[in-house]
Amino acid sequence: MSYYHMSQTEWFTTYLQYENLKDMLSVILYTSQSFMTITPLLYYITYQNKEILFIHTGIVGGIVSHYYIIEEKPSKKFVELNKMTGEFDFVDNIGSNSHSVYVPIVRLIKSTLRFPIGQRG
Repeated sequence: MSYYHMSQTEWFTTYLQYENLKDMLSVILYTSQSFMTITPLLYYITYQNKEILFIHTGIVGGIVSHYYIIEEKPSKKFVELNKMTGEFDFVDNIGSNSHSVYVPIVRLIKSTLRFPIGQRG
């Protein structure tokens, strides 16, 4: 029995860069309200000297990388995201606000993703 391993180039990755962080975080609100009720993680990486926050969504064979370039490294461990208004704040701990989703910020050291930084399109 042989197993076929798909390389990154065989997987279709779409990159969506957002104008502001609130718009990108609305993807988390939308996804967390879907039938699977899974809240995506918020990843953070330094890529080509840029600080990037991103979310991964998608299905087998196709991945969407939603990203936003931030000014400086996040100093907090979570984003508190209000489910009703979409307003957010960076916080150190999970709180008790039932109207909020607490999204962990996961720091990555390395990734095979190739963000289209500096490209217009």
